[in-house]
Amino acid sequence: MVNIAIFLQSISICLFCTMNIGIIDVLKRIRLFFILYLVLLCTCLILKLLFTKEVIYFTVNGWNFTFADQIAPYITDMGNGWTIVTLSAILTLFNYRIAFLMASTYAITSLFAQVVKYFADASRPILYFHDKLSLIHLVKGVDMLKYNSFPSGHTVTAFSTAVVITYLAKNKNWGVLLLIIAMLIGYSRMYLSQHFFEDVTAGSVIGVVITVCWLSYIDRKQFLHSPKWNRGLLFRSAASNPKS
Repeated sequence: MVNIAIFLQSISICLFCTMNIGIIDVLKRIRLFFILYLVLLCTCLILKLLFTKEVIYFTVNGWNFTFADQIAPYITDMGNGWTIVTLSAILTLFNYRIAFLMASTYAITSLFAQVVKYFADASRPILYFHDKLSLIHLVKGVDMLKYNSFPSGHTVTAFSTAVVITYLAKNKNWGVLLLIIAMLIGYSRMYLSQHFFEDVTAGSVIGVVITVCWLSYIDRKQFLHSPKWNRGLLFRSAASNPKS
């Protein structure tokens, strides 16, 4: 079983070892989001130090009600990969650079998460607590997964996308709402018994750290800031018109 503390420490070391002007610039652009996220992360780490894996899981699982059962599957779908693929496709109509940053960030973070899943090989709650299923609240109609629990891929995608949108948005206050949405997606993964608290916490770290590093690298490439990349399919004709 992967030790969450060691994992987070390794990610932190990775971040500071690769710290450069590009990363500092990205962090400045998402300053409000990042500060609030650090508060959230510290809170999660404190909870992990105070309570066991079982206590946190059954506490979250015990806070269930009919309305939450109905909306949790829809909230969790916001962190689905197909949601980001669809969003990226729509963005190509307006701006290739934004669409590329969204799609490439999703690809990089998802690949990283899948590699970690493979090596961690962790059981999901339904398998981990196979002898206590009568004590677990499960949402009807949800396909319960058993393997590759660590980290939460949906949470990786949620926090990664929140960072990208905050980075690109003119009004950085949107970062607060995006952080809340990412948190809800992560919580929904625990509520639906698809992941543990540790999985979601690690997923958020991967989503934020890898995205910051990737944006600091790729968005400094000159081709992304050329006129050709700062238009979309809807503006192709106008851009190609010699009189425009």
